[in-house]
Amino acid sequence: MRRDEQVRVIRRLMDHLDHQTNVDAGRIAQVPVSVYTDPERAELEWRRFFRNHPQVLGLSGDLPGPNSFFTSSDLGAPILCTRDKHGVFHAFLNVCRHRGVIIETADRGSRRTFTCPFHAWTYDTTGRLVAIPRQDHFGSVDCTDRGLVSLPAVEKHGFLWVNADREGRIDIDGLLGPELSDELDAWGLGDCIRTGEATFPHACNWKLANDTYGETYHFETLHRNTLANGFYGNVQTYDTYGVNHRMGLCMRRIDEMRSEPESAWRVLRGALPVYFLFPNIQLIMTGEGPILVRLYPEGVNPHQSRSEINWYVFPEDRRPAPTEGAREPLGSRMQAFAGIIQAEDYVAAASSHLGAVSGAQSHVVFGRNEPALHHYHSVFNAALGLPPIETFRT
Repeated sequence: MRRDEQVRVIRRLMDHLDHQTNVDAGRIAQVPVSVYTDPERAELEWRRFFRNHPQVLGLSGDLPGPNSFFTSSDLGAPILCTRDKHGVFHAFLNVCRHRGVIIETADRGSRRTFTCPFHAWTYDTTGRLVAIPRQDHFGSVDCTDRGLVSLPAVEKHGFLWVNADREGRIDIDGLLGPELSDELDAWGLGDCIRTGEATFPHACNWKLANDTYGETYHFETLHRNTLANGFYGNVQTYDTYGVNHRMGLCMRRIDEMRSEPESAWRVLRGALPVYFLFPNIQLIMTGEGPILVRLYPEGVNPHQSRSEINWYVFPEDRRPAPTEGAREPLGSRMQAFAGIIQAEDYVAAASSHLGAVSGAQSHVVFGRNEPALHHYHSVFNAALGLPPIETFRT
């Protein structure tokens, strides 16, 4: 984030605190509860957002060196992601071209070749078929035509982007726009080191889980004994970048910065930037490194979803010196943060889902102080070719 933008975010948060104000969408919005429960809507989202849309499957640190790999089934197909010996990122359908068996079953690791467990057909990290046992018995096979099926894959700004549709495309500049591209690139995410992960299933629509990241209005209630100790609730900044956005959450440590010159301000000391990357990514920038949250429906089921949460650290020379209150290992602190999301936010989201299917109300309402929720549902509807969400002044 540019220095002038860091100062702008801190100034705006201080101004909100001083005047007891918050971001204001200027209107209240409402959406039908059916956006969370309708099977036809769920099928359309699965097809448009997950099966045929560029998806972030990790950061560059998930492939830390040549011959590293990881596997994924998040997009409804078995996917193998590799970094070849030259450092180039690839994605393939993780399926042997002989009898269709899944080739690599490990979550991640390092290999020069991948061997099918059925008949030992072997592929290298570029997807090339390099060995067929007893080929003289099997018969003539054109190995150049039997490599792993390649998927569109791009590594940019430290993200690993994949499209599960082999005929699909990935236009990162079009997805992010120049301003957000520059800002994300400035964080140096490509240098971050992966330190841990967690998978959290939730009994709710994936958008309800996503909604919990859209405001801090709930901090003083839901997180009164946890996150509210370190954050001011109902105080934030909000900026949109096309279908994406950035929230700036207000940390209580911002008060320590008031006596400092602006030239000494660093945004991660007083704010927690949270980026939404359409359609399902939350990138949380902490002082020690990013947390990547990927939210997925369970296929076309509108009532089940899950979060894949990975945490990373900046290179050591970019991390702040440990404070007296942060003696706990970094990995443990990041895992504890993810645990709060699971124990509090996702429990509330599951409760909201029960409310949605109960028939108690026809719509849910988003306040003027919840502009990110307006944004989520507006861009979802637009991408699906549906009418705009309803808004009204108060």
